Amino acid sequence: MSKEIIKLAARNLKKAVPLMLKHQIPTTPTNYALWYTYVSEQSPELNKRLDTVIEQHHTCPPVNAEMLYREYVSDPIEVDVLDMRQNLEAMVTELSHSLKDTNVDATQFQRRIDSNFDKLNRIEEEGVSLEKVLGIVRSLVKESDDIRSSTQYFTGQLSKAQQEINALKQQLEKSEQIMLYDALTGIFNRRAFDNDLRGSLSQSPDGLCLILADIDHFKEFNDNYGHQLGDQVLKVVAKRLQASCRDGAKLYRYGGEEFAVIIPKSQLGSSRHLAEAMRRGLEKITLKDRRKDVRINKITASFGVAQWNKNLEGAELIEQADKLLYEAKRLGRNRVMPIPS
Repeated sequence: MSKEIIKLAARNLKKAVPLMLKHQIPTTPTNYALWYTYVSEQSPELNKRLDTVIEQHHTCPPVNAEMLYREYVSDPIEVDVLDMRQNLEAMVTELSHSLKDTNVDATQFQRRIDSNFDKLNRIEEEGVSLEKVLGIVRSLVKESDDIRSSTQYFTGQLSKAQQEINALKQQLEKSEQIMLYDALTGIFNRRAFDNDLRGSLSQSPDGLCLILADIDHFKEFNDNYGHQLGDQVLKVVAKRLQASCRDGAKLYRYGGEEFAVIIPKSQLGSSRHLAEAMRRGLEKITLKDRRKDVRINKITASFGVAQWNKNLEGAELIEQADKLLYEAKRLGRNRVMPIPS
C-alpha cells in the first residue's frame, strides 16, 4: 500500500471518528466502514440517505445503519446469514480449486509453447527437415487443444457459479426481508423494533417517546368476516399509520394486531398529538367484504403514549406505554392515553 493511500485512509478516519462521537454512533466495524465511506464521499447517494437519517433521528439507529451498510458498503453477498455464507464459501472454494487447476494447465501450456517456439526459431539457424517442422506444428495444435479444453471447463464453472450467486442473492434479499420486515404488512417487525429501541436508548434517548397501538375488537373481524379480511384490516391500518409517520417516527408491527412507533427527540405532548392524528385517520378507513357484500367502516384503535426518562429501562418504557394502552381500552377504546392535563 502506497504512502499516499495510507495518508488518505488516516485523514478519512480522523474525519469519521469525531462524526461518530458527535452523533453517538457505537464503534462497531459496520459503523466504522459506513462512516469511513461517508467522509470519503465515495457514494453521494449514501451521503444523502445518511444525512436524512441523521436529520430525522439525530443519530443513525442500528437497523438503518445495517441497511445502509448492506446497500452501499458491503459486498452484495456479504450478509450475515450463516447457511448462505457457508454455501458461498463452499462455492468460492470450488472455484478456487478450478482456477488453480486452470493456472497449472496454463503454466504447463506456456512452457510447452515456449519450447516449441524455441524449436521454430532454430529452423532458420540450423536448417530443419519439412517432416520435423510439421511435427512442431502438430505439437502446437495439440497444446492449443489442451488449453482450450481447460479454459472451456473453467468458463463453464464460472457460468455455473454466476447462476448460483444470482440464486443466492435472491435468497439473501428474502432473508433480509424476513429479518427486518413483517411479511404481511411490509413494515418493520418486532426484531427491528427491539434493535432500534435498544440502540436509541444506548445512544441518544433524550426526548424519546413510544406509542403502542392496538386495533379495537380485532377478534371480531376474524370471527365475523374471516381471517382474510382480518389480514386486510392489518394491512390497511399499517398503511394508514405509516402515512402519519414524519420527523423520524418509525412504525413497527409489534405483534398480532398491535403496532409500535418510536419517536426520537420529541415530547410527550407532541407524540400524543401524533397518536391522536393516527387515531382519527383510522376512523376514516372503509373496507368491503366482497363475499358478504358488507361495507366495514368501524375500524378504530386504542393508543398508549410514554416518554423515556433516565429512571426507565427499555422494558419499563414499553410497560408504561402498554399500561396506558389498556387504560384506553378500559375507558371505552378508540382513544389516546394519557389524557392531556
